[in-house]
Amino acid sequence: MLIDSHCHLDFPDFADQLADVVARARARGVQRIITICTRVEKFDQVLAVAEQFDEVFCSVGTHPHNADEELHITTDRLVELSSHKKVVAIGEAGLDYHYDKGSPAAQKQSFVAHIAAARITGLPLVIHARSADADMIDILQKETENGAFPAVLHCFSSGAELARIGVELGLYVSFSGIATFKNAQDIRDIARAVPLDRILVETDAPYLAPVPYRGRTNEPAYVADTADSLAETLNLDVAELIEQTGTNVFRLFQKLPKTL
Repeated sequence: MLIDSHCHLDFPDFADQLADVVARARARGVQRIITICTRVEKFDQVLAVAEQFDEVFCSVGTHPHNADEELHITTDRLVELSSHKKVVAIGEAGLDYHYDKGSPAAQKQSFVAHIAAARITGLPLVIHARSADADMIDILQKETENGAFPAVLHCFSSGAELARIGVELGLYVSFSGIATFKNAQDIRDIARAVPLDRILVETDAPYLAPVPYRGRTNEPAYVADTADSLAETLNLDVAELIEQTGTNVFRLFQKLPKTL
């Protein structure tokens, strides 16, 4: 089953065309879409999108860029909000040192709170990791020692060591349109090293549209193009890649229904 495991349908880019965006995804064979929360204070908007469409589900969490603004969001609050039937994941949360948004201390505090929520609920944690490999590895290793939790390293753009250790710790690795970019051979090499039963595909829409749509607003329909490219990278038939990644999504996102 073709699934966009990570996008942001609540973003303003889609405000005037949401039904059309979902319809175009259906037309490309996308059967599930997970729209990801970046601010708990705006969770109601994310949930409202998910409730409009049978095949759309969501998460609850605080993006690291917003960590300083939402340090008041507790693990208990995340657990409470995640009880809604449409919520299938915690996050996205993590570490991003690429931009000067969200202090490292606040990001770490928020990340650990989200890990605890994933551990308590059994819902997968959607991890954002950018330019922070050493600290990310350190936290993941220490927190796993405190108790395992399901998680995915989303829109992977980090180093091979983080991917390797993530897989060793039981995490999944999700690849976006970046894997189709001409200058992203390192990401394709990492994808080849990740076991097939740990790979997901996503758009991260409205960002990072894959080739041949690079430079446009990304949308869930384009996950089909990322799947095509990744299948070629992995020397697989695209149908096999779609079947495998779909199986992986349902294994990780266990609250996501297989039938609607």
